Order: sequence, then C-alpha cells, then structure tokens
Amino acid sequence: MGVEVSGLLGLIWLIILVWAIVKVAKSPAGPVAKLLWILILLFFPLVGLIIWLLLGPKG
Repeated sequence: MGVEVSGLLGLIWLIILVWAIVKVAKSPAGPVAKLLWILILLFFPLVGLIIWLLLGPKG
C-alpha cells in the first residue's frame, strides 16, 4: 500500500509542478524572469513552488 500512495502523491506533485511551469510560461513577465522562475521550480521544487505561490505573478 505504501508504494501506491507514494506513487500517487508523486504524480500529484508532478502535475502541480507542471501546472506552475505552464502558468509561468504563459505569464506576461519578461523572458529572463520566466526563465529564472522555471529554473527555480525545476531545481528547488518544493521551496520554488512555495516562493512562486507567495511572490509570483498574481491574477
């Protein structure tokens, strides 16, 4: 049961991360800002997502 639960949580986490990257890519921010956000999200997934939710583009 542990493998199925962790696999499901990992899939949910991956979906959230991909959603955040797509939102960054579609944002009106400049290309450098987009690249930095995407790199932060890729290299620091948990911390990057929290920072993006707090400081990222609103609306």
